[in-house]
Amino acid sequence: MESAAALFATQGYYKTTTAHIAEAVGVTQPYVFHFFKTKEQLYLAVLERAYKRMEYAFNQVEAPAEQLCAAMGDVFVELMETQRNEMLLLMQCSATPEPKVKEFAREKYAQLHETMRNRFDLAGINNSSHEASMFLAYGLVISLSAVLELPQLMP
Repeated sequence: MESAAALFATQGYYKTTTAHIAEAVGVTQPYVFHFFKTKEQLYLAVLERAYKRMEYAFNQVEAPAEQLCAAMGDVFVELMETQRNEMLLLMQCSATPEPKVKEFAREKYAQLHETMRNRFDLAGINNSSHEASMFLAYGLVISLSAVLELPQLMP
C-alpha cells in the first residue's frame, strides 16, 4: 500500500499503472490483481487506509476548547510529515473524475465535516459548522502548499 500511495501521489492516478506498482513492490502484475481486481479498487483501498489513519489521529486529540482546533491542526501537520503521500492523496482525491473516487471523496469529506462539527459542538465552540469548514479548508491549503512547494501558502 505504501508503494501504491507513493506512486499515486507522485505520478497521479492516470499515469500510475498496476505494472508500476507491481514493479515497485517486487511482485508480478497478476499478483496485484489477485488482491485488487482493478487499479481503481487499489486506489480506493489506499484512500480508505489514509482516511482511517487520519480519522484515528483526530479522534485521539484531547484538548481544551480554546486549543482544540490548533491541536487537531498540529496532528494534521504531523500526518503530513509522517504519512505525506497518503494525506496528499486523501486531500486531493476529489480532483480525480472517476465516479467511485468522487463518491468516496464526497462521502468522506461529509463524514469528516460532521465529525469535526460534532467535536467542536461538544467542546462548546461557537459556529461549529463554519469552524469545521475552515478546518477542512486549512487542510486543503496545507496540502496544496506541499504539492506546489509553496510554503508561503501555509496558514
